[in-house]
Amino acid sequence: MGQQILATDTYTQLFTSALAELKREGRYRVFAELERVAGEFPRVRYHGNRDTGLEIKSKLVTLWCSNDYLAMGEHPKVRQAMIEFLSRSSAGAGGTRNIGGTSHEHVKLERILAELHGRERALLFTSGYVANQTCLTTLGRIIPGLIIYSDAHNHNSMIEGIRQSGAKKIIFTHNDVTDLARHLAASDPQAPKLIAFESLYSMDGDMAPIGKICDLAEQHNALTYLDEVHAVGMYGPHGGGIAEAMGIAERPTLIQGTLGKAFGLVGGYVAGSGLMIDTLRSFAPGFIFTTSLPPVIAAGAQASISHLMSSNREREGQKLAVARLKHALMDAHLPIMESPSHIVPVMVGDAALAKKISDLLLGDFDIYVQAINFPTVPRGRERLRLAPGPLHTEAMIAELVAALAEIWWKLGLPLVGAEPLQRKAS
Repeated sequence: MGQQILATDTYTQLFTSALAELKREGRYRVFAELERVAGEFPRVRYHGNRDTGLEIKSKLVTLWCSNDYLAMGEHPKVRQAMIEFLSRSSAGAGGTRNIGGTSHEHVKLERILAELHGRERALLFTSGYVANQTCLTTLGRIIPGLIIYSDAHNHNSMIEGIRQSGAKKIIFTHNDVTDLARHLAASDPQAPKLIAFESLYSMDGDMAPIGKICDLAEQHNALTYLDEVHAVGMYGPHGGGIAEAMGIAERPTLIQGTLGKAFGLVGGYVAGSGLMIDTLRSFAPGFIFTTSLPPVIAAGAQASISHLMSSNREREGQKLAVARLKHALMDAHLPIMESPSHIVPVMVGDAALAKKISDLLLGDFDIYVQAINFPTVPRGRERLRLAPGPLHTEAMIAELVAALAEIWWKLGLPLVGAEPLQRKAS
């Protein structure tokens, strides 16, 4: 019945036209079918993709764009914790948290997360996206007359949460405290205010001036909502994020994070005062009306967070890989974007070209890096986004840089501060 409805001329034309426009712009996304193999990461098995209909013999490829930044999805402690939990319990949560879906593992994980950020309480969500969207929506709805000041580069989840809140929104120039101060000064001093921003922006790899933003918040009696998604586990002596690394972990009102990146699993959370977390627990629809995370995920997350709170081994290995890759890319005069973080963007500037480079890396060199196009980044700022981790070896780095240099030569692309590369003899 569904196929019959979609087959009508009107809908067929609408969907066909929308997809055709994506393909014309070079932004149509083709998903590579990957399989992680225990003990092999960052080598993964590539099974082709179903979107193109092409069948290929599966092969191992080196993955350079995973958000499992520290390879904790591969860590023996995490895998063992999940195996042991499943051996004595069940897979699913069984419902929403308020009707029978709150497990002992959820409660223990929230305690660890609160400890990680030095907060009274934490609250779990099914993803980081849901955490941002529903928390910002809820705060905007329950605080009368709230004005939300949003960084221009904030993630879509924050944008959508603010939009759905119905609160007045003011966008300030990215990481510009002078512009933020101007907007705060021009607002009604009696109006409640909230500043929403990220600690680490994942496409450019730049960091926010958290302390200065918190200074402004205190001057104007504003709440602060800090997204540490790409920083938790990665920065600070215990992996608490960039606020912890800066020694100001106590200053943001709310800290939002994810279990799906450096911690290697899935899920999101917020941490804050007991009163604020209780308020969100009681009013946030994205928490109240959805099945909770499988407890086995919570068990694995506890092991991951506990390990990273007490060990710097993965963080140090990852920092070394980042430094090596950045130096190798610069030595090859490839157009690396400057970044103080673990995100290593290579600028391309064209959607179709970025996809072509990605295709050549996968097809000719067994290297997988997904092209990043609009709307994830602005048009004209398309790129490859590299995320080196502690298991990327010097040999893997050399292979990646050599492959990129060969492709840059083959496509006649400009280098940075050097004459065009000479092709190596085969």
